[in-house]
Amino acid sequence: MRAKSTPLSALLAGIVGGAMMAGCQTYDFEPVDPLAIAQTTKETVITARGSKPDVMLLVDTSGSMTLPVEPELTVNGVKVCHGKNELGQDYICGENRPPCDTAKCPTRWSELQAAMGPFLTESGSLVRFGLTTYPAPITVESPTVAQLCAAAGEGGNGSVRLAIPTTLDSDLELLDHAKGLNAILQAIPNSGENRPRGGTPTSGSLAFTGSLLTTDPAERPQIIILLTDGLPNCNVNNEYNGSQAEQCSCTVATSQCVVEESPYYKRGCLDKNASVAAVQALKERQISTIVIGFGAETSEGAGPQVLNAMAGAGGFARTCRADIDCGAGDTCNVATQLCGRGFYQAGNQVELAAALKSISERLMPGEPCYIPLDPSQMPSDPSLIVVYINGERTLGGPDSWSVVDTGVRFTGSTCTRLEASRPEAPVSVEVRAIREL
Repeated sequence: MRAKSTPLSALLAGIVGGAMMAGCQTYDFEPVDPLAIAQTTKETVITARGSKPDVMLLVDTSGSMTLPVEPELTVNGVKVCHGKNELGQDYICGENRPPCDTAKCPTRWSELQAAMGPFLTESGSLVRFGLTTYPAPITVESPTVAQLCAAAGEGGNGSVRLAIPTTLDSDLELLDHAKGLNAILQAIPNSGENRPRGGTPTSGSLAFTGSLLTTDPAERPQIIILLTDGLPNCNVNNEYNGSQAEQCSCTVATSQCVVEESPYYKRGCLDKNASVAAVQALKERQISTIVIGFGAETSEGAGPQVLNAMAGAGGFARTCRADIDCGAGDTCNVATQLCGRGFYQAGNQVELAAALKSISERLMPGEPCYIPLDPSQMPSDPSLIVVYINGERTLGGPDSWSVVDTGVRFTGSTCTRLEASRPEAPVSVEVRAIREL
């Protein structure tokens, strides 16, 4: 018995035979059986671009940020991050020791500065950025422990280096604003006066930063990007103290935690619970927190557990579709589409730039005039694709759409129509394509 020839089977026969006819007939495509042929149907609901998010960068400027990213870096047989004191004893530069020459020995701070410029340029036009640093700026040469441990916002507003520009919204204005933010960040020196100093009062700094985000989350997303190189501490109201050996994980010299008269009796204990609670309180106000760990302290010991808990509570943990998306040594929970390590970890400029790029891609509002397709979804030939807009077949052309290397690009009046869509008036776009396997 001879099988009935459908429009699609006729088309497939033409592909297999290598003699495709053009201009005689159009095809809508339906799912097919032959193993040599695959059909993709991708449906997308376009609601155009949402409002540009308010994003406050909360950047750690503790003393450890002046430590080298690679302490044992060797150039021509010389350890360039090492030096000798007046007694001939070896030391590693940075923090409370002589400063590093960042031209030879990059520090966490110099690497952060190098990575932030491209990130702010790439994202600046589509995000309303602000900048807060912590601990609170230290303006004296011999600060007290209370000054070293002051959270952002304590003792004045010097921590807010640049406020979120709530009156700006155009791409050009926001890009100029982001460039100004970058200039402020670059001006914080690696050594000398105004250099990064102090501890890591994370919980109090998060609470203060949340008070700066006052726009209705229903109007535009509210986000904090926390970039830290150390474990949270410095909480004078920590629920634990140095006498509780099992509960107090000391983040400074152990002797400073165990003496009751020490200013670090509570401040020196790991401040995990309060920091996670601060992130949870922000999330209850619909403020998301993105966590970036930068340096050795956040990648080993208690670091991953603490930052992971914060990232999970922040509602912006790393997402994935397969293990490869999560990087080496990590796995993807396919059911939740979340990586096992929810925070972004970086050890140098290149890794930090990669983390910031990933964040930038998640922050950027969707591009309504572009439907991306995976390589496995692209048609064998540009003619083997059809597009429906709100259920109506739409032919390709300069005023509608065309196939590009990575998907379908909408142009002209069709793009204008998609850009005008809103959540209350969405536009449904369906792309069908077939390819030879």
